[in-house]
Amino acid sequence: MKSLLYIGNKLSRHGSTATAIETLGPLLEADGFLVRYASSKQNKLLRFIDMLWATIAGRTRTDYVLIDTYSTQNFWYAVAIAWICKRLKLKYIPILHGGNLPSRLESNPKLCKMVFGSAYKNVAPSGYLADAFRDAGYDVAYIPNPVDINAFQFFRRTEIGPRLLWVRSFAPIYNPEMAVEAFSLIKSRFPDASLCMVGPDKGMMDSIRQSARDKNLDITFTGRQTRQEWAALSRNFDIFINTAHIDNAPFSIIEAAALGMVIISTNVGGIPYLLKHRESALLVNDNDSPAMADAVLEVVENDRLARDLLCNSRKLASDSDWNSVREKWLEILV
Repeated sequence: MKSLLYIGNKLSRHGSTATAIETLGPLLEADGFLVRYASSKQNKLLRFIDMLWATIAGRTRTDYVLIDTYSTQNFWYAVAIAWICKRLKLKYIPILHGGNLPSRLESNPKLCKMVFGSAYKNVAPSGYLADAFRDAGYDVAYIPNPVDINAFQFFRRTEIGPRLLWVRSFAPIYNPEMAVEAFSLIKSRFPDASLCMVGPDKGMMDSIRQSARDKNLDITFTGRQTRQEWAALSRNFDIFINTAHIDNAPFSIIEAAALGMVIISTNVGGIPYLLKHRESALLVNDNDSPAMADAVLEVVENDRLARDLLCNSRKLASDSDWNSVREKWLEILV
């Protein structure tokens, strides 16, 4: 039995959105791996110390260290853990989640060479990051973010209406204001349109609520929900909108596809690698609220287009199912 140490932000019990560590980790456990995690500490400094200690203290019983690697503040967790693994001669595998990591490759080339050049294997869940890292000369395997499709029951919609669902953290990087602005334009055409925004507050909830009041919009704000909760909620909505400024291969989009929702997203980062415009989704430019509103109106008024998008996006979800990606992980870890 292989023993894994999984380094990442395991914070859903503190009200944060569940990240890759809470999806991939349990799937690997179910496949027979012994998985230890660091860290679920809420305080950033304590979390960092816990990650360091878990790596050092568990060095003699760890076959591989998996490191969820992001591009902003959490990038430095990956740097520190990779440095320790290198000194302790531990095999480590950065899992590349940060949509802005290509910029890191350019702005911190020496640091990136230390982290990614010494890795046992780099794993990219999107073709976008796989291409960027290969172009920079790094060894990288493309393995999509895994989704347990059985946990997301496909719901066949008889008609597609202007009923919108948004699921991300209320943080600047995810641009929730764009959803409000687009919804305001949609309401002028469809007064019965609805928007539900799901996610934890990361500093913008109050301003988004105020924006909705200023525009006299009746928007439902649920706060953070578990995947199971918002999956059940999704049956009341038909269109999933993603407004991020920077993105990679978000779980929420793959899960929305599995649930049978039409997807409309900004075309940033790894999104055009994940979704094909007018095939599996409609894509619009970053921060282009009128274009997102127009895209919603188009799928509502063009039933054939909506059906084609649904059919193709369902295939996207199937390709990301654990049964489809587990062999790629086993090739690396066994």
